[in-house]
Amino acid sequence: MAKIEFELFNNQLLQQLVGANDANLNLIEEMLSVEITTIGNQIHIKGDKNNCEKAKLALTDLYNKVSRSIEIGEQEVKAAVRMHNGTEKDNTQKTDINLSDIVLKTKKRHIYPRSQTQAKYILEMMNNELVFGLGPAGTGKTYLAVALAVSMMLEGTIDKIILSRPAVEAGENLGFLPGDLKEKVDPYLRPLYDALYEMLPNEQVDKKIAAGEIEIAPLAFMCGRTLSNAFVILDEAQNTTPMQMKMFLTRLGENSRMVVNGDLSQVDLPRGSVSGLKDALGTLRNIKGITSVTFTAEDVVRHGLVSKIVLAYEKRKKEEND
Repeated sequence: MAKIEFELFNNQLLQQLVGANDANLNLIEEMLSVEITTIGNQIHIKGDKNNCEKAKLALTDLYNKVSRSIEIGEQEVKAAVRMHNGTEKDNTQKTDINLSDIVLKTKKRHIYPRSQTQAKYILEMMNNELVFGLGPAGTGKTYLAVALAVSMMLEGTIDKIILSRPAVEAGENLGFLPGDLKEKVDPYLRPLYDALYEMLPNEQVDKKIAAGEIEIAPLAFMCGRTLSNAFVILDEAQNTTPMQMKMFLTRLGENSRMVVNGDLSQVDLPRGSVSGLKDALGTLRNIKGITSVTFTAEDVVRHGLVSKIVLAYEKRKKEEND
């Protein structure tokens, strides 16, 4: 049994850190199997030595956040613990940047990574022209890509944001849906609109879409174009064909970058079809400037049940394949 003691000097910030009825401390205790008590300005942590160290690091990160007037709640606490509770594989992916200091600034909010994988993903998008984000829903792949795109546009680094998805019918036929083409495909693109409206005032999103500074379109609309000075995001890329993927990737122009996201366990293509995402990963491996980041159920940042649901499906699939 190890014990760590340290002191935080601002009483007001300490109250924000521990939360109402010590809710934040209780959550850390539950996640790391440690015991945390406060005596005045001192924090005492008891438990396994490694877990005590992780708890101290998480508390320090959270204290730094409240010091910068960032409100913390359950999701921020869970994120702080995850950032220091990675697997051995995660710990080999070291960086000179303090991961807890990574921030994407948008008009409505500042966005921080909530897991080691999310932090790595942001850094890879910053440093590479083409990044593949792989893994289950709820891990923040598209949300973080849109956040970086918005941040870069506000900084003046890029002139245009292009968001695209293949309009693959998951059990539905577009031809039988009501409305014109825009009305038919908009439901497929709704997650991209939702992300934008969380980061920019509604009127700014609408104004930039009207001006062509933000474009949200089905993948088929990308054909024949060269996309320069742009941040281009392809969502649900597992539902592309190899030909569609090649078409999309070869749109990359000067001073642009692309992010291609998908979940290879959720392919909605006709049985026997090859996913363009899977094909591209095999074809483009080891090319400088192209990298991939793989998320797992541990990186799910939605409701806690989502992670358990993903794990349950992964377990069943593994059992069926054994």
